[in-house]
Amino acid sequence: MSKGGYSAVQIAGMVITVVSAQAAIRSFFDHDARQLWGALDWIPGGWGGQLAALVVLALAGMVLAGWAHDRAKAKS
Repeated sequence: MSKGGYSAVQIAGMVITVVSAQAAIRSFFDHDARQLWGALDWIPGGWGGQLAALVVLALAGMVLAGWAHDRAKAKS
């Protein structure tokens, strides 16, 4: 993959992190709100299950962005 490809993956990871983290923080203040436009309604466990999924998504986005950043640095 080229350096531009790794930059695109890094941007995608950062977007996933920001959106998931924002939804996780919002869920603390409004437990009954549908997070991410209802995309997580299928997750069992109610509010706790959805919060756990959002935290895992945010962590996965951070790992993806960090991995792509390291690979792009190695290319240059």
